[in-house]
Amino acid sequence: MDIDIGIKKKDREAIAEGLSRLLADTYTLYLKTHNFHWNVQGPMFQTLHLMFETQYTELALAVDLIAERIRSLGFPAPGTYKQFAALSSIKETEGVPNATTMIKLLVEGQEAVAKTARSVFPVVDKANDAPTADLLTQRMQVHEKTAWMLRSLLEK
Repeated sequence: MDIDIGIKKKDREAIAEGLSRLLADTYTLYLKTHNFHWNVQGPMFQTLHLMFETQYTELALAVDLIAERIRSLGFPAPGTYKQFAALSSIKETEGVPNATTMIKLLVEGQEAVAKTARSVFPVVDKANDAPTADLLTQRMQVHEKTAWMLRSLLEK
């Protein structure tokens, strides 16, 4: 059955493409955060272990919301490592970095997701897609706040 929600198919497709990049970045950051949760060491272990758990749990919920919005627009959501690797602006981390490097990498990841979300806004605004704009705004708020919280751990 055709989708008739007041957004042209080509606009829905462009939005879904942007959301697919957002989904890939979010999932990649989820994996990185979960990995760091498992492998963090040092004097800040307890604090970081719990903080990273809170963050990866939030990211796990977010990927579902983003994928469901893509599906609502009538397109398949990417869902494989191969697809995520091709779409994501966040690169994998080799080895196990120290705690300070983990924090820096997660700040970069949070900021990357915020930038990806922001990059989708022009097509969303053009199509008058309020539900996607709301989703993007919520995601940017979470990622910008999380980046700030992580960044504050690096202050001397």
